[in-house]
Amino acid sequence: MRWLTNLRLAGDDPACGVAGRRWRVGVDHDGLIARVRPTPAGSRAAGEDWGGDWLSPGGVDLQINGGLGLAFPELTSSDLPRLQALLELLWRDGVEAICPTLVTCAPEALRQALTVLSEARRRHRPGRCRLLGAHLEGPFLAPERRGAHPAQHLQVPSRAALRALIDGFGGGAEADVALVTLAPELEGAAELIDALRAAGVVVSLGHSGADEEQARQSFGQGVGMLTHSFNAMAGLHHRAPGPVGAALRQGEVALGLIADGVHVAPTMAVLLQRLAPRQLVIVSDALAPYGLADGTHRWDERLLLVQDGSCRLEDGTLAGVTLPLLEGVTRLARWGGLVPASIAAATLAPRRLLGEQRPLEQLLLGRPLGDTLRWSTADDGSLRWRRPDAGAREPKGMAPAPSP
Repeated sequence: MRWLTNLRLAGDDPACGVAGRRWRVGVDHDGLIARVRPTPAGSRAAGEDWGGDWLSPGGVDLQINGGLGLAFPELTSSDLPRLQALLELLWRDGVEAICPTLVTCAPEALRQALTVLSEARRRHRPGRCRLLGAHLEGPFLAPERRGAHPAQHLQVPSRAALRALIDGFGGGAEADVALVTLAPELEGAAELIDALRAAGVVVSLGHSGADEEQARQSFGQGVGMLTHSFNAMAGLHHRAPGPVGAALRQGEVALGLIADGVHVAPTMAVLLQRLAPRQLVIVSDALAPYGLADGTHRWDERLLLVQDGSCRLEDGTLAGVTLPLLEGVTRLARWGGLVPASIAAATLAPRRLLGEQRPLEQLLLGRPLGDTLRWSTADDGSLRWRRPDAGAREPKGMAPAPSP
């Protein structure tokens, strides 16, 4: 047995958060994690000293729209090789699994994309990011909050409309559809939420004009997340708390956050984390140019302008990013100093939302050590990650992140 000692677990469990708590991890001859044990205070266990570095599973991205020039809603069977290359890139970027996001599009395109994703899921192999069920971001969105979503493909919520979109594609994290973003204040949305929850699909409030009370009612109906908190919804105002205020008061609704410093100011991101560290779920919201150089790219029939990791339409509408998921972790940790909470927001919190309830030390058992992430702080205070036994990941030549 190979033993790793003096390490920390980046989790949300009380045992992981005990100040100064250290752990030792046993790795068997096959490279699998076989033991995860707390180290008594003051003891010096034998083994490879990690010097207080953190151990976590890989990242899980619940909102990613494509990459390497592929937009998930435009997928065809001929795109399978490039899709597999994207999944390999994501794995190299520390992402273990994604919910491929299908923004509002024509029903025929959505069904075709689900078919291609289903085939890619069947072709999974080690060294590739795993495809979970898709995230349907639309088409049941409020027109006035649609952002970059095309107005011509928005639909009124109904069970019939849902069946027309995904009939034959099951629900749940391991099936074809895992997550649906909708505007719960729209007529017909309550019935749709019931149907989705009955099918095991997570429902998220997003691109919505809901006020605090409407958001609160939707949480009671089963809505469990906010899609990119603050964006495409009412903000947090002292006389109108809106969906964010309602979610903070409710205490269990996941708060999706694009931690690039542009979609949400660093100070507001830090405040959100300090108010609700266990509710925060970092997402990338990466678009098709993820993995490509800055410049002008096509997005359906429109042009997408990419600069310093941010994507905008020609009219200036903010559309997404090209930053890796774990870049959001390092930025949030630098802004607020809550390192383990920032790591957990991209590695553990998404799993919790999709139904994983095991404590982190149990979740790690049986995993290949090489599939996990080791996090450390550099001399300049920045947070870096690497696969165990591999070199630390350096920033990818992107512009400096905004500071709070």
